[in-house]
Amino acid sequence: MKDNRKIKVGITQGDINGIGYEVILKALDDPRFVELCTPVIYGSAKIAAYYRKGLDIAPVNLVQVPSADDARDGDVNIINVVPEDTKIEPGVASKTAGQAAFASLESAVADLRSGSIDVLVTAPINKDTIQSETFTFPGHTEYLEASIGDGDKSLMVLCSDDIRVALVTAHMPLAKVPSAITKEAILEKLRIFNRSLQRDFAIDCPRIAVLSLNPHAGENGLLGTEARDVIIPAIEEAGDEKILAFGPYASDGFFGSEAYEKFDGILAMYHDQGLTPFKALAMDQGVNYTAGLPYVRTSPDHGTGFDIAGKDMASAESMRSAIYMAIDIYRNRLRYDRAYRNPLRKQYFDKSKDNVVLDLTKDDSEND
Repeated sequence: MKDNRKIKVGITQGDINGIGYEVILKALDDPRFVELCTPVIYGSAKIAAYYRKGLDIAPVNLVQVPSADDARDGDVNIINVVPEDTKIEPGVASKTAGQAAFASLESAVADLRSGSIDVLVTAPINKDTIQSETFTFPGHTEYLEASIGDGDKSLMVLCSDDIRVALVTAHMPLAKVPSAITKEAILEKLRIFNRSLQRDFAIDCPRIAVLSLNPHAGENGLLGTEARDVIIPAIEEAGDEKILAFGPYASDGFFGSEAYEKFDGILAMYHDQGLTPFKALAMDQGVNYTAGLPYVRTSPDHGTGFDIAGKDMASAESMRSAIYMAIDIYRNRLRYDRAYRNPLRKQYFDKSKDNVVLDLTKDDSEND
């Protein structure tokens, strides 16, 4: 497979009452986009047309296709996966919208697994309304790990051009975080993060900063013992595995002093510890990437935006960045896997006769 071929990008519609369609249509507004990839939207041409009318952008020509295998290069393709009469209520959290979001996600994930699309970009969902007997997960990340992980563990990574932040614990109540911070959990995430930085982001020897759980990195046990008893032993064991992990660092000073600029990745202990500074630094261009899985999935780092849905106020920068990053990661994986597929075998030489003493009074032929 050539690195420069057009990659087929599956895009889910997300919550139909949010800003999903707005950011998708705005991101694909530039006609040069289809020269880079072949977009396939899993949603509804009717819903897309509804939101398109309220946007101040050039017309986006959507080609309806029955399946991703029928997607046309040079066009923005859309597959209808929800009923024609699906109710649209911009800004309203509804079970109908949740069902439509899951229908889109389920169809796209099936095509990702079958190879009908190469990468997946997901628009934001409402984590409450999407809940059902078939979707019992706190978010996309956990659903994808269970659906297409094939036993591999996932890692939530928030990325921009300048910073990458991964999480030990993701969608978890804060009260449950301390008990989930174990040496094994940190070490597992460091392994996934290190490999992802190498394979997905083409960084040969990544440097990873590890944040502390407690203020001031615990002050040697005065403000909590997790740094001393759990995090430092995990960092030391990672070092034994040749993973360049450093810390633990107190989160406030680490970001305030711009120390993050010295590292290729940052491992935070919990959701808001990592995402709050990340979004302050890279809200518009930020991308949520699910590392560790056999397939590539990205998404914009914002939510459904119910408060501005249907008002032509949403920025498409994060969605555009998510599509670009999915393509870049897919190509990086191809190059990495090709480079390491057939490594040079070790050469073994018989040195058993190295101790033979040559007689310098004889010709070379006589010494043989």
